[in-house]
Amino acid sequence: MNELTENVNWLAVIVGAVVAYLLGWLWYSPKLFGAKWAQGVGIDMSGDAQMPAMAMTVQAVGTFLLAWIVGITAGNNALLTIILVAITLMTLMAASGLYCKKSKASILIEVGYVFTMVMVMIICQGIF
Repeated sequence: MNELTENVNWLAVIVGAVVAYLLGWLWYSPKLFGAKWAQGVGIDMSGDAQMPAMAMTVQAVGTFLLAWIVGITAGNNALLTIILVAITLMTLMAASGLYCKKSKASILIEVGYVFTMVMVMIICQGIF
């Protein structure tokens, strides 16, 4: 169990998770990629649409877990491991999107967000 907590910079994990999660608000907003993504996955983002509370909660948990994994790899001088994990996650997400027949643009937006999240989390590990 120590391998999950030893050498982890918890401040960097928490800041990385919060910043990456907030980045998602901007990433999927109409100001950036939200409209194109919604069109590619068949979601209505009109003003009447309710916020998907369960999806946002699961996203927050997943974002924290990813930040924790980044923290573990940074604490053990194994950042190449998180890069391999990120590439694996992005590849599996792309495959899932292709199976679901999402547009190529929406797949790239989703995969790009995961890539950007990991980069933000790695940067937080370097700063804090």
